[in-house]
Amino acid sequence: MIHLHQPQVGQEELDAVAEVFASKWLGHGPRTRAFEAAFAAHLHVGAEHVAFLNSGTAGLFLAVESLDLKEGDEVVLPSLSFVAAANAVVASGGRPVFCDVDRRTLNPSAEDIERVVGERTKAVLVLHYGGSPGDIVRIAELCRRIGVPLIEDAACSVASTVDGRAVGTLGDFAMWSFDAMKVMVCGDGGMLYARDPEAAARARRLAYHGLAQPTGFGYAQVSSRWWELDIPEVGRRAIGNDLTAAIGAVQLRRLPELVGRRRELAELYDRELAGVPGLLLPPPLPDGHESTYYFYWVQMAPGVRDEVANELRAAGIYTTFRYAPLHRVPAYGSTDLVLPGSDYASDRTLCLPLHPGLDDEDVRIVAAALRKAVEARRPDRAPGPTA
Repeated sequence: MIHLHQPQVGQEELDAVAEVFASKWLGHGPRTRAFEAAFAAHLHVGAEHVAFLNSGTAGLFLAVESLDLKEGDEVVLPSLSFVAAANAVVASGGRPVFCDVDRRTLNPSAEDIERVVGERTKAVLVLHYGGSPGDIVRIAELCRRIGVPLIEDAACSVASTVDGRAVGTLGDFAMWSFDAMKVMVCGDGGMLYARDPEAAARARRLAYHGLAQPTGFGYAQVSSRWWELDIPEVGRRAIGNDLTAAIGAVQLRRLPELVGRRRELAELYDRELAGVPGLLLPPPLPDGHESTYYFYWVQMAPGVRDEVANELRAAGIYTTFRYAPLHRVPAYGSTDLVLPGSDYASDRTLCLPLHPGLDDEDVRIVAAALRKAVEARRPDRAPGPTA
């Protein structure tokens, strides 16, 4: 099976884990802090702005919790988002309000967001689809103008930039995911960014039960009764650890290599699939935008898309569509919405295998199978009526 995603880990990551084992310190410790500092440098921000967590989802929940939502408060987000984003809003007592997206880029524009902003809007939460930054500069300007925080779900965009600025640092909060299917993997893990270092410090406390002192051992250096609790507000356990941080540090060093290979594969898909009737390829990036190339997506007629996906799966090629439109999910109470761009994209889009474990021949096999399946379903190839 040619898989959609595949983690790229090897001896260097194993050696880093062995060092953690030898240190006898597996939990949240020196390697976690070193990874936070390295990732902050990658973003060109100070280490006080970031916190390493046990998942990107934990980062979403902590970012939304930082809004202190009240009943009836709303958070605007694109319908084509991962379910964790809407769950974070609902779990924090808010109501997700879904906006539309561009039917080709699958990212929202500032106008899409402004169209659904209301008096109860307390924040905007955007996903950068497939690692493409989208209209994030204008969205950030809109949020500043209307006075609401911007949360960037940068799970797919660990190396994406706009005019040299790291995606995730244009808003007030951001998170990145390092789960087993992402560009950088730790097995599980995530990084949270907050523009305000006090907000980052609060999120760090909430990620460890709300404790003002992160460890009893450390607190023993400044208190004669280090076992006593100081909990300004209630939190949960969502911190990362030195095992996953050690893997993450290696992956971060390898990031240019990993993203460079993804770019090469995307460009090879572009060449192999150019000019196929009935098949739309990803639109080119605007000037100044750099992508992480998390997804490579194509679009075709709705019925054709589903048939093609099943034919490819039968041939040993796994494809899918991400992310399913949240405005169609009854749990969020928005099934009566009409979002033309989101509906168009979700009925026509197919994500192809894209990871550095693929060689050029794998891409050619996928492209040839896709091209054959699409061309076989062209209207002018349809069989005539039978007697």
